[in-house]
Order: sequence, then C-alpha cells, then structure tokens
Amino acid sequence: MGIWNQLAEYLYIKKRDPNVERTQWMKYMHGMNRISILMFVIVLVLMLFKMFLLPFFRK
Repeated sequence: MGIWNQLAEYLYIKKRDPNVERTQWMKYMHGMNRISILMFVIVLVLMLFKMFLLPFFRK
C-alpha cells in the first residue's frame, strides 16, 4: 500500500481495504495520524495567511 493510498484513507477520501485486519492499536494510530495531519494543514493555512494576506491589510 502506497503512502498516497494511506493518506487518502486517513482523510476519508478512499474507502479502506475490507480484507485488512484492524486491531485496536491500529485504530488509535490512525486516529492520531488524522489529528496530526489536520493540525499540519491548519498551521500551514495560518502561516500562508500571515505571510501573504496579512501584509496587505497592514498598509
């Protein structure tokens, strides 16, 4: 399984493979990965806002 497929499954873009066994620890790991990806995207948007849009409002 490639990294793009795994990322798509984390973000609920692609359905997961029903043949793969899911343990409780794997569910925890995937949940933590979803949280970290979401936090990364939020911070990335905030940084882009501060770098590109905020200077226009300060003039």
